[in-house]
Amino acid sequence: MKIYADSSFLVSTYMEDAHSAEADRRMALKPCILITRLNRSEVAHAIHLYVFRRMLSYSEAEQSWKDFEKDCVKGVWFAVDLPDRAWETCIDLARQHGPTLGVRTLDSLHVACALQLKAERFWTFDDRQARLAEAVGLDTNS
Repeated sequence: MKIYADSSFLVSTYMEDAHSAEADRRMALKPCILITRLNRSEVAHAIHLYVFRRMLSYSEAEQSWKDFEKDCVKGVWFAVDLPDRAWETCIDLARQHGPTLGVRTLDSLHVACALQLKAERFWTFDDRQARLAEAVGLDTNS
């Protein structure tokens, strides 16, 4: 089963937060999780935002990033290219669901990637993304 995970899920596997236990539980299932360079970029930003917020030292953030990079090499995450039609699908999602769900660009871009990559599940801890994913038929449960 192919699963698309957004950065809120990915970061919770490296940084201790309110969702880490659930992320660890899901990762114990040894899922096939697809990630793009968009995910990688967001993970880098999110980890280093902890430094800005004085929740981590720079060296701790760098260690978390190195752990993420090692897992990418080991195949914990399955790297894929950003789908060709992701942007067009993102626009369509904004037009169809933006007025009722209040989705932002990155919300709809992540869901668009999941759709274009034919993921069966979408893992996120972001309520807005979860509502959009569910609205387009993606399963957000483990």
